[in-house]
Amino acid sequence: MITRSAATTVPAEECIAADESLMRAFDLLGKRWTGVLLGTLISGPVGFRALARAVPGISDSVLSERLAELTEAGLVDRNVAEGPPVSVTYTLTEAGRALLPALEQIRRWAERHLATPGAATSTRPQPTSRPISRRTRRRAS
Repeated sequence: MITRSAATTVPAEECIAADESLMRAFDLLGKRWTGVLLGTLISGPVGFRALARAVPGISDSVLSERLAELTEAGLVDRNVAEGPPVSVTYTLTEAGRALLPALEQIRRWAERHLATPGAATSTRPQPTSRPISRRTRRRAS
């Protein structure tokens, strides 16, 4: 294996072509909310409203679209229970459950390498109070 420094450019003939399987996977999984929805379905059958509440910020139309795509891809089953009232739930298929270890690894990676929105970017502990200056000490005595 050839190791190159960050400043070295790989010649075009040595550049690895994009993997077709990886491209297909990210065409589906790279869409916003898709991975989050798969991870949310880990607990078992979930209804549309419960999914909408469990994934803050997703619109009903996008949720419906993503669920249809995941169903078509064979990762999610859509189960309709005739009513009244009619009830629709979504569950992971075997292929969907096969993605869970990869999603867990991505979650762990994100915890380690992506800053939490609104969190301080510094890893140094922040002081809890201001140090006492000489002037403050004199007044305190």
